Amino acid sequence: MEKFTVLNGLVAPLDRANVDTDAIIPKQFLKSIHRTGFGAFCFDAWRHLDRGDIGVDPASRRENPDFELNKPRYRGSSILLARENFGCGSSREHAPWALGQYGIRVIIAPSFADIFFNNCFKSGLLPIVLSTTMVDRLFAQVEAEQGYRLKVDLEHKVLETPSGECIAFDIDAFRRHRLLNGIDDIGHTLLDADMIQAFERRHLAAMPWLSKRLAEAGA
Repeated sequence: MEKFTVLNGLVAPLDRANVDTDAIIPKQFLKSIHRTGFGAFCFDAWRHLDRGDIGVDPASRRENPDFELNKPRYRGSSILLARENFGCGSSREHAPWALGQYGIRVIIAPSFADIFFNNCFKSGLLPIVLSTTMVDRLFAQVEAEQGYRLKVDLEHKVLETPSGECIAFDIDAFRRHRLLNGIDDIGHTLLDADMIQAFERRHLAAMPWLSKRLAEAGA
């Protein structure tokens, strides 16, 4: 997982509440057996005027010019500004995969659906909860200033606006540590690889018949 320290990114506003995971990555794309390639289909039904599916080249389809992220001023955004209950609906982990592969590293909203919120950290995305009042202010600033960017400093838990205003945000210390060091669930387990291997050696020594069973199973 890529480390997250400081991001200076363009902000795109998605002024919609209750954005669900089927909107983020529609169900027909979940048929893929790979963990990559979902970025091309992020917000697919909103980004395009015709229905997409696995195997259909996104470049051959008609874009919806009214969708926020299709507007020239927001192309290349890495920070998404959203409304309450972002990521509700089904628990598909493909949703943060799609956002990350689309280029989004940070999502700012007044609230998130719990499972989506947890899945973001597992996929290297940083979801930031700010008050509704502060989110309203940011929406107004993004609308008023083309090319609006935020500096996201995870080490110091602060956002810096173009005017120099600093906005503090909270994050669980363990999740912050993992993002700063690029440690996902597997990486966290592998930190104890020596202890795991030592346990396996002791276990096989105490139960030598297991070695034969493992060999027979091809393990």
